[in-house]
Amino acid sequence: MNILVIGSGGREHALCWSLSKSPLIDTLYCAPGNGGVEEVATCVPIAVDDIPAILEFCETQNIGFVVVGPELPLVLGLVDALSAAGIQSFGPTSAAAALEGSKGFMKDLCRDFNIPTAAYARFTNAESAKEYVEGQSLPIVIKADGLAAGKGVIIAETMAVATTTIDDIFGGLFGGAGAEIIVEEFMVGEEASFFVLTDGESILPLATAQDHKPVGDGDTGPNTGGMGAYSPAPVMTEEITTATIEQIIKPTVDAMKSRGTPFTGVLYAGLMITATGPKLIEYNVRFGDPECQVLCARLDSDLLPALMATATGKLPNVELKWKQDAALTVVMAANGYPDAYEKNTVINGLPDANSIEDVTVFHAGTQKQAEKILAIGGRVLGITATGKTIKQAQEKAYSGVTSINWPQGFCRSDIGWRAVDREYRDQ
Repeated sequence: MNILVIGSGGREHALCWSLSKSPLIDTLYCAPGNGGVEEVATCVPIAVDDIPAILEFCETQNIGFVVVGPELPLVLGLVDALSAAGIQSFGPTSAAAALEGSKGFMKDLCRDFNIPTAAYARFTNAESAKEYVEGQSLPIVIKADGLAAGKGVIIAETMAVATTTIDDIFGGLFGGAGAEIIVEEFMVGEEASFFVLTDGESILPLATAQDHKPVGDGDTGPNTGGMGAYSPAPVMTEEITTATIEQIIKPTVDAMKSRGTPFTGVLYAGLMITATGPKLIEYNVRFGDPECQVLCARLDSDLLPALMATATGKLPNVELKWKQDAALTVVMAANGYPDAYEKNTVINGLPDANSIEDVTVFHAGTQKQAEKILAIGGRVLGITATGKTIKQAQEKAYSGVTSINWPQGFCRSDIGWRAVDREYRDQ
């Protein structure tokens, strides 16, 4: 059949790279894709939120299944529109996508169904939010309710930063996403990412992963969409994984079904592993980026049947196999990210990086013009490598980084440091 992937980031490049291996696919399309996706799929210039154009393309190209990558079209109702047109797809309906589209919705669901998460309060005006914060301990977490491209979370270390942040968000820092804010207690622990496929009733856990959100080494600086990731995540022990499934994932899937908005697709739980067990930080309703890159690098099965099973209710019949090797992704971003950065700079050395054994460069914010690859986004490349250990994967990935000639780019130098430290201590 013909398959259409929606999106233009590193996640979508990884999905297309994995799907391109499937013998079940005749033609693989990606809308709009990027400079790297072109190597494994046919890119079409359709924006991810142009639902009428996507529907028309599906009809004219006889698309049998659509894989929706990013959160925006899910929240806008792309899956609903595809379903109404008789086209099967991977991802939740707009109502179910509220798990990511509204942090307040997600927190209220946790409250109503006893899912462990941080204490919180919701506010629609600055005055009441600041009054609440004055009675809380520091640091404290302030979040825009809506979609903010992974940047809508600020950890305020001081009361002055907290009040300024509240004013900035209500003043339009994140546009309409900041019409409401959530103020949360600061949780102490180690973060991890946990993914399951679900058909609305049954679940299929995927390999574990962990990402690095802060922009700087040592997990310092402002949060980003993700500066790197690795899999497996040593912090996700069998005990923690079981607790996550039983206390967080299953209650959420059951709750969404009971509300009449069953969740299908991939459910991504951002976790804090605390001294008392896992707690939910947030839900995402799509694969993480860059976690998707390390998961695809380790996947040893055809991805397409698993994605299709979430839409057909046949997930219990699916089994996925994973390579024993570890995988690690280092994100190269444009200088200045996550703030202002220069665009349309030339990237050289990509063939050299891709020629290194066990290294694959996934593109995110790139565009191909003539024979040149230009950087047009904030997060631009995801240099991904596999190895027997996370340390080996780390060394290979950074070898790929040094092969790339892009003076206007930067990356963290310590992706995977927690896992590497654990490997060293376990020796």
